[in-house]
Amino acid sequence: MKNAAANKPSHIVKGNIFDTLGFPASEASALKIKAEILSAILEHVRAQRYTQAQLIEILDEYQPSVSNLLRGRISQVSIEKLLRYADRLHLETSIAVRPIKGRAGRAKPKSVSVAKLVSRNLAAAV
Repeated sequence: MKNAAANKPSHIVKGNIFDTLGFPASEASALKIKAEILSAILEHVRAQRYTQAQLIEILDEYQPSVSNLLRGRISQVSIEKLLRYADRLHLETSIAVRPIKGRAGRAKPKSVSVAKLVSRNLAAAV
């Protein structure tokens, strides 16, 4: 039996782990959003017991990409693509944008619909 002390965390992080790891604030925010979307997708996939073959069809994606998704290897996957996957799995998404506590500014919290955000970006790209 392993020593219980060996399983205790040596460092407990409060807040955004990516900030703690030294990523710039904007990159840390993007990584946190990607991690949250991936976590929701993987939880849904497990709950629905989808096979890789089913996901290839549902996500309209190639097998290596689906395999990387299921293994959490999403470093080269954009937030937009993860949002597309969530949409194809019939998951509702939203992003909240608000001032960081303790920083100057009087902007009111603003909630942005992901669907509106994506449609704006797509319209701008066309």
